[in-house]
Amino acid sequence: MSNVLAIYASLSQQGGNSTKLVRSYLDTFSNKSDVTVVERDLVADNLDHLSAAEMGAWMTSADERTQEQQALVRVSDDLIAELKNADEIVLGVPMYNFGIPSVLKAWIDRIARAGVTFRYTASGPEGLITGKRVTIFAARGGQYLGTELDTQSKYLVHFFNFIGITDVRFVYAEGLNMGADSATEAFAKANEKIIELTEQNVD
Repeated sequence: MSNVLAIYASLSQQGGNSTKLVRSYLDTFSNKSDVTVVERDLVADNLDHLSAAEMGAWMTSADERTQEQQALVRVSDDLIAELKNADEIVLGVPMYNFGIPSVLKAWIDRIARAGVTFRYTASGPEGLITGKRVTIFAARGGQYLGTELDTQSKYLVHFFNFIGITDVRFVYAEGLNMGADSATEAFAKANEKIIELTEQNVD
């Protein structure tokens, strides 16, 4: 059995193109393998931006935290527990103003915790989350792959590498707002990639 954590970050939620791609992947994967899926919609959760109070709670010894601080720490602890329990993390990532959605950044800010998901050593930072795979579904209105305007891909690879995950795969659906033919072609290519990736999962 494979445990999958699906993270959605589209403001359109169920109607978002990135959400549709993730669900297509999960449906295809589930039809071929025994899969348990945990889903988290960051927009529905209304995940706030990281605050100084929350970060301060992390840095306070567990036995010295107030009830309020314990509640703040629990937000990050729960998200990290989901990450640790997953064999594969699947992200639906729309492009907003050339970057990732702010709710996804809020999730990342709570996942990256020194001493928990990474640590600093004499030779540099060391990721503590290993043996996992990340599959990212990037939905974009225009064509950005391979250009300087694609700030998402390198950033997400760097982040997951930083916490110890080096197996990072992408499925792109670009040109979705460049006419019906462009959108149809983009989804067709993405679905071909989905079939390819799920075959790799089974192998």
